Amino acid sequence: MALCTKKRPPEEERRARANDREYNEKFQYASNCIKTSKYNIVTFLPVNLFEQFQEVANTYFLFLLILQLIPQISSLSWFTTIVPLVLVLTITAVKDATDDYFRHKSDNQVNNRQSQVLISGIFQQEQWMNVCVGDIIKLENNQFVAADLLLLSSSEPHGLCYIETAELDGETNMKVRQAIPVTSELGDINKLAKFDGEVICEPPNNKLDKFSGTLYWKENKFPLSNQNMLLRGCVLRNTEWCFGLVIFAGPDTKLMQNSGRTKFKRTSIDRLMNTLVLWIFGFLVCMGVILAIGNAIWEYEVGARFQVYLPWDEAVDSAFFSGFLSFWSYIIILNTVVPISLYVSVEVIRLGHSYFINWDKKMYCVKRRTPAEARTTTLNEELGQVEYIFSDKTGTLTQNIMIFNKCSIYGRSYGDVFDVLGHKAELGERPEPIDFSFNPLADKKFLFWDPSLLEAVKVGDSHTHEFFRLLSLCHTVMSEEKNEGELYYKAQSPDEGALVTAARNFGFVFRSRTPKTITVHEMGKAITYQLLAILDFNNIRKRMSVIVRNPEGKIRLYCKGADTILLERLHPSNQELLNTTTDHLNEYAGDGLRTLVLAYKDLEEEYYEGWAERRLRASLAQDSREDRLASVYDEVENDMMLLGATAIEDKLQQGVPETIALLTLANIKIWVLTGDKQETAVNIGYSCKMLTDDMTEVFIVTGHTVLEVREELRKAREKMMESSRTVGNGFSYQEKLASSKLTSVLEAITGEYALVINGHSLAHALEADMELEFLETACACKAVICCRVTPLQKAQVVELVKKYKKAVTLAIGDGANDVSMIKTAHIGVGISGQEGIQAVLASDYSFSQFKFLQRLLLVHGRWSYLRMCKFLCYFFYKNFAFTMVHFWFGFFCGFSAQTVYDQYFITLYNIVYTSLPVLAMGVFDQDVPEQRSMEYPKLYEPGQLNLLFNKREFFICIAQGIYTSVLMFFIPYGVFAEATRDDGTQLADYQSFAVTVATSLVIVVSVQIGLDTGYWTAINHFFIWGSLAVYFAILFAMHSKGLFEMFPNQFRFVGNAQNTLAQPTVWFTIVLTTVVCIMPVVAFRFLKLDLKPELSDTVRYTQLVRKKQKAQHRCMRRVGRTGSRRSGYAFSHQEGFGELIMSGKNMRLSSLALSSFTTRSSSSWIETLRRKKSDSASSPSGGADKPLKG
Repeated sequence: MALCTKKRPPEEERRARANDREYNEKFQYASNCIKTSKYNIVTFLPVNLFEQFQEVANTYFLFLLILQLIPQISSLSWFTTIVPLVLVLTITAVKDATDDYFRHKSDNQVNNRQSQVLISGIFQQEQWMNVCVGDIIKLENNQFVAADLLLLSSSEPHGLCYIETAELDGETNMKVRQAIPVTSELGDINKLAKFDGEVICEPPNNKLDKFSGTLYWKENKFPLSNQNMLLRGCVLRNTEWCFGLVIFAGPDTKLMQNSGRTKFKRTSIDRLMNTLVLWIFGFLVCMGVILAIGNAIWEYEVGARFQVYLPWDEAVDSAFFSGFLSFWSYIIILNTVVPISLYVSVEVIRLGHSYFINWDKKMYCVKRRTPAEARTTTLNEELGQVEYIFSDKTGTLTQNIMIFNKCSIYGRSYGDVFDVLGHKAELGERPEPIDFSFNPLADKKFLFWDPSLLEAVKVGDSHTHEFFRLLSLCHTVMSEEKNEGELYYKAQSPDEGALVTAARNFGFVFRSRTPKTITVHEMGKAITYQLLAILDFNNIRKRMSVIVRNPEGKIRLYCKGADTILLERLHPSNQELLNTTTDHLNEYAGDGLRTLVLAYKDLEEEYYEGWAERRLRASLAQDSREDRLASVYDEVENDMMLLGATAIEDKLQQGVPETIALLTLANIKIWVLTGDKQETAVNIGYSCKMLTDDMTEVFIVTGHTVLEVREELRKAREKMMESSRTVGNGFSYQEKLASSKLTSVLEAITGEYALVINGHSLAHALEADMELEFLETACACKAVICCRVTPLQKAQVVELVKKYKKAVTLAIGDGANDVSMIKTAHIGVGISGQEGIQAVLASDYSFSQFKFLQRLLLVHGRWSYLRMCKFLCYFFYKNFAFTMVHFWFGFFCGFSAQTVYDQYFITLYNIVYTSLPVLAMGVFDQDVPEQRSMEYPKLYEPGQLNLLFNKREFFICIAQGIYTSVLMFFIPYGVFAEATRDDGTQLADYQSFAVTVATSLVIVVSVQIGLDTGYWTAINHFFIWGSLAVYFAILFAMHSKGLFEMFPNQFRFVGNAQNTLAQPTVWFTIVLTTVVCIMPVVAFRFLKLDLKPELSDTVRYTQLVRKKQKAQHRCMRRVGRTGSRRSGYAFSHQEGFGELIMSGKNMRLSSLALSSFTTRSSSSWIETLRRKKSDSASSPSGGADKPLKG
């Protein structure tokens, strides 16, 4: 990424002094100006031309142009090369200039945003680009953070503020940041103006969740952490104002440090074409050498006798020098084997494919009014070759919306709706949702369909009441009431928001809290509970509890947490209820829902007082404070009574399971790389059917050291190898391995495996000495999920696969934390959702929903690859057929570099006569309709294997072209040697021969493209037959009397075309040449179709057979869950909120509006779309020795 400041040496530490620009300027820190554009008005022309001439082809054509300007060797006019070269350079320059204009526009929009900066004791409006390190900035509610700031103070008590980090990590739930106590009182402008503290901290880096520094002020030093920082890209929420000190600006901010370096992406076909161009140039040189040697020999043996009639040019003094000049002349004549129009046509075709993506109504999201967008035109055909997809989770696979879906209360499950026959009703078949109008405080957006739960609440069922009482008390949600009855919940995690909102609608409304009380409206009656303690949640405890005293003085502990933890802490008397609830948990987990178990325990006053004393001593301990507290918490959270369980749906993006299933059938491997924690990621893996209970084993890698990770990966590989010692049909494992010639033994395994690896383990796995072990294990798995990964680790995983697998990779994400991954992959796709636009701006393609990926790859990608391959095969064929005629003619014209065709035909052949038909094929051709492309995902595999255009196909094309050129020259030559005109005169003159060969060539290549076209449109017909008509029109015009009279020196052969084409012998020759050239192709294709049809041929045949039949629709039935017990626990909560609430630091008398938690109706999806692939090797595996489902 280019930036506004010049390159600086790397920093060892950052020093920033508040309100002292002069001091900070001596360090030459980057300004807050961002520059992503490449050019300006002065540098555009030289820099762009320099970039374009780095292309091998452009340099090659410039070299040819220089040769054509030398009269002694040029047998063609210079305009035959300069016109198409200038055209290509101009088109590319305009495209680059347009792209850069939008970059400038985007840069200006960001750089010119306004910010309030403290200058000379007053706040002034400044553009973002003028903000400097050490400045103090004022932010107001809902404003973007301009740079990485140290939070000094805010409108909230104790210097708290709330931020949304969607631009950074794709998560829409709010996070809390807090100023250090010494600066939290700096809310006055005068105090801020006098603030002269100096921050010494770490240099700029890309670690979003870490910051280490020290504030030096008033001869004291205060430690700083990430909790004190506001990062660029965040948005201030629910905080009236705050002040911050700029620490990192512009390119030094963590957002920009995570953006990664923008890489120039090229397709595999581009790279292959560069290689082929070099090969063709070598072939061209060989032909030139052969003809030059022939010229030297002919001039020495034969030409010397004709010096009187055919004298050498003045500069030529020997046969050898004549051969030398002849070499360069033939290089010019034969250069059309790679015409520059090839590159123009490729760009036009890619542009057409991009517009098809932009115009696709089936990839348009009506809800967000967002179309799909191809943000680059150079990668379309690579969309048809993807083997690995790396996907973010939050906001990409999921909507980050939690919905209270089902629950189990005292052995009874609620949430399913049954029809009159007793069958479960799907979402579309359900009646109206429950009417909560009895509750004036209900959230109108909350939907629930099972009326029996509301009936249980209304009739006063004690267990149901206790269930919802627990949900209304055991949480860390903050409540705000803007107007009477208008409640807004500010939840630290969407899970908690969903649970508290459910309790609210069922009559247990959490109304308000203080540090020591919680007020709940239970069935319309306000009850205040004394909050005695919050036993906070963390990832080790996997549970949270509250201890409250009700108005009657009774003390009760309420607890919610993971089933794997809580079920072990229940009183033995719960065994029967435990069995029933476990069955419900299994059912919920099978549906992909996130589960929590709820329990309670009554505490005696005396016991509680003793426990509270022990808790106080543990909290004041100087050493092992966390362990001591955990021990005290464990003591009280035992022998609890089971209440039930909740099941929350982490709402998937629409169509995610079907999309993943379809892409898997297309032999595309999907890896999920997420910053979320393991339980949540695994839960989503089951929801979207990446993970299934039918899998042989799911390996979990959680090692904290290199040795632990290596051992877990080794055990995983050993387990996969053990289960694959023998395979079906009596073949041994070794026999299968030997017969398939696989590079890795793990690729021959049977069974389906999955690998789940944590971020700290992945850091070790990506080290140089272990990365191959990790890759081998992961690639042997059907599914791979990497949890708690940093943005940099996402990019490293993608780079690892690119480096060793030589496969096309695609990365898809929606947040700024996905930008590095998107830029690193061959193809980057941005989801234009609610989580900001950073990913979209860095992407090559963007759309609003993950499900559109199947259409992008299986339809647009496959078609683009097919069209480009057919285009290139035909283009090389037609140009070798055209050019090689000169080579054969050289042996019959004394190697004099005389052309067979006139120079106007040579100029117009690729620009007019044959350009539009091949463009039409390259833009519109299809082998099967889009519905069949989706119905038969196996059609995608030829692109992955690069079968349609490779070195072998290239040689077949040029062999066909050379074969055509031989017949094109020798059949007319043989006929003309003996043929006469109708009047008995000799037919064989140079111009008649040229017209005959040229006409035969145009007809043959037109018939050939007719055979190659698989999908005929009116445009194809118009271009093919229209090009033939244009050829004849121009041919007759160039031999007309009118042109001769205007340009007598250019068009001398008046009436030649008319006279030649009036001869029956000429037409017989043309027809004979066409038939002999085309019939072998027709015969070969017929035999191939009959004896060895491809899948696309079979699909087309099937389509023809079924054309008159009605399409049969199969109803996919939901398959019941079987298998062993698996926990559905997932809770995206963070540690620390309990302590914050109990301290009262986030309480205030009059706070701002809180975020409303939106709930939507849950949707069902097809559960069993995926089926096993019988014709490919079983999927790979990964490593830890504990099966997830065991």
